[in-house]
Amino acid sequence: MRETGPVVRTFVAVPVDGPMLCRSLAAAQAELGRAGGRVRWVPPHQFHYTLKFLGEIPASRVEAARAAVAEAVVGVAPFSLAVAGVGAFPRPDAARVIWAGCGAGREALVALAERVERALVAAGFPPEPRPFSPHLTLGRVAQGGLTAGLAAAVEAARDRAFGTLPVRAVVLYRSDLRPYGPIYTPLATFPLAGEPPRDR
Repeated sequence: MRETGPVVRTFVAVPVDGPMLCRSLAAAQAELGRAGGRVRWVPPHQFHYTLKFLGEIPASRVEAARAAVAEAVVGVAPFSLAVAGVGAFPRPDAARVIWAGCGAGREALVALAERVERALVAAGFPPEPRPFSPHLTLGRVAQGGLTAGLAAAVEAARDRAFGTLPVRAVVLYRSDLRPYGPIYTPLATFPLAGEPPRDR
């Protein structure tokens, strides 16, 4: 029987903090913004790498999600992630989402996302239909808001390096949509404190 009642829009992510890294990413947003187009840029305090988007789930299932993520991070050690590269989905000349990618440490981030995915699916949450593509959203292009100058600027920044992110925790967030943009509220934080997981 399908659950009814209040729902909570949720996702699991690695938060991006550190003043220097956020300033570097914000500087790239400003440069891209000067290329023209209409983009809703993500505020620096909301930068993150999404590991799993759960969408709207019954409020009664938040504890199950929390327990699943807590299980997923057991034994995972902190690691460093190079924040690097600029790209767009589906591609720069048809951009809907402009993002920053990652370099060294990408494999560890992918492995962490896979652990979170497996734990949540085992807890009864729907599997992600698309392969995990690690990225940090910088901005969302409005319909009809892409210009040739913006597409060229994204392409020109494809090899840009921003700095290193120490990945020390995973967060389960609540997302409340507002006309001026979403509000993200941490529901639970899971520190990484173990050893790297071993193949069995």
